[in-house]
Amino acid sequence: MPLSLDQIKLTHPHLHRAFSLLDDGEQHLQRISELDRYWSLVKHPVREVILPAERLPADARISGEYDLIYAGGTLGLLHAAVMAGTYGRKVMVFDRRLPAKSTRDWNISRQELLNLSTTGLFTEQEVDSVIVRSYKTGWVGFYKPDGSQKRLYMENVLDCAVDANRLLGMAEAKVQAFPGCRVVAERSFIGCYRFDDHIVVEVEDNQGKSLFYRAKVLVDVMGILSPVAMQLNEGMPQTHVCPTVGTIASGFENADFDTGEILVSTAPADTTSGTGRQLIWEGFPAEARQYITYLFFYDEVDSPNDKSLLGLFETYFRTLPEYKKPGKDFAVLRPVYGIIPAYYHDGFNRTREIADDRIILFGDAASLGSPLTFCGFGSMVRNLSHLTADLDRALSDNNLSKRHLEKISAYEPNVASMANLMKYMCFNSATDEPNFVNDMMNEVMIVLDELPQHYRQAMFRDEMKIEELIHVMLRVAWRYPRVLTATWEKLGIQGSLGFLKNLAGWAWSPVR
Repeated sequence: MPLSLDQIKLTHPHLHRAFSLLDDGEQHLQRISELDRYWSLVKHPVREVILPAERLPADARISGEYDLIYAGGTLGLLHAAVMAGTYGRKVMVFDRRLPAKSTRDWNISRQELLNLSTTGLFTEQEVDSVIVRSYKTGWVGFYKPDGSQKRLYMENVLDCAVDANRLLGMAEAKVQAFPGCRVVAERSFIGCYRFDDHIVVEVEDNQGKSLFYRAKVLVDVMGILSPVAMQLNEGMPQTHVCPTVGTIASGFENADFDTGEILVSTAPADTTSGTGRQLIWEGFPAEARQYITYLFFYDEVDSPNDKSLLGLFETYFRTLPEYKKPGKDFAVLRPVYGIIPAYYHDGFNRTREIADDRIILFGDAASLGSPLTFCGFGSMVRNLSHLTADLDRALSDNNLSKRHLEKISAYEPNVASMANLMKYMCFNSATDEPNFVNDMMNEVMIVLDELPQHYRQAMFRDEMKIEELIHVMLRVAWRYPRVLTATWEKLGIQGSLGFLKNLAGWAWSPVR
């Protein structure tokens, strides 16, 4: 039975009050509850959804044939539009809800966003039309009790607010415009059946009726709840997560509409339950007088902390005035939320499964984005050109086995190495002082402030060169020896060796 606002009135009073003022508050609550199912799926028996051909029901009737079928109608639309428009592929995109609707909004630099025009997907003018606000600069700051924290300013980093639904709507329209291509709402993925020369995808409509479609390749863009990713990675598709909640709102008294606040903490770690968590804010201006705020934290998937979006939203509304003060005209226009996935690759290269015969995973389903600065959207945008060109080549050459498809990847060795730094931001009350994460990150900000501007830009765009990262790490260790002890506590022998393997893989990579 779907969760209702009445059911959380006593357990989550701040969330209940805020969502009760929204016309679609109940729908958002149900979507949040659905995403929170993730915590009950990880490390539990995996539902088998990749099935052999002989398991296809004898009475199954094929309702359509395509080159590519996309399970998931958000980020998948960007890839599908290029495959249909630039490469002439016949595609179908389906979503269990409404396609082209995101539960998050995005910020990115214009330079990165222009990657969408190099693929032929959008013109530069169309790209600019989805940027609802550009701001002058951004900053990062971590709490110090005496107010001595370093505020690190930077330009051209996450400095454009993007209307996600407008962007996705444009991509959806382009897909629909190509002959034979379809975008379908209210279709839930049930499973797929693999044959030697094709794959059959079973979906269920909102009446419970099963429908079957045939394709050369299934593209999984179902996000963090992907049952395909669960099966391929044996119930552990992520090692770390970043639960994230927030709002698009108006009426703040102290919002700066010329500046983005990239990472901001306002207090020591919250140690009220589990092993604790260091809460971090993000804020940036959006369209007109709208302002977007997020609250999030980094954690291990299997920590005992409450990582539910429901619980985090209660904390968000309770503590929001400590970050941005709502004025008398404050109004929430839309909640934004999600679970940003991360994966620690214990090796010289990618170790997570992202493909199988006639199946390929992109976006959050692949979990190859950076958990620190950009997620599935950023990963898709910066890799879209080769992810589409390489898949078209594989289709043309009929190289659709796992061995070939797993080479079509958004894996970046620098991002994999930088993901190790996220472990330092996973607070643990057993080893860390309450302000440890803030103290450590403040030292990083001081070091970056002493270095040329491009160091900070590269770090927060995940574009650092290996020698630059090592230089920063050595300077932080010199200033803040506690980080050496933390390395032992956070990584241990196996994790430290894994970090060294990541760095070695980065050093040997042709794209370093």
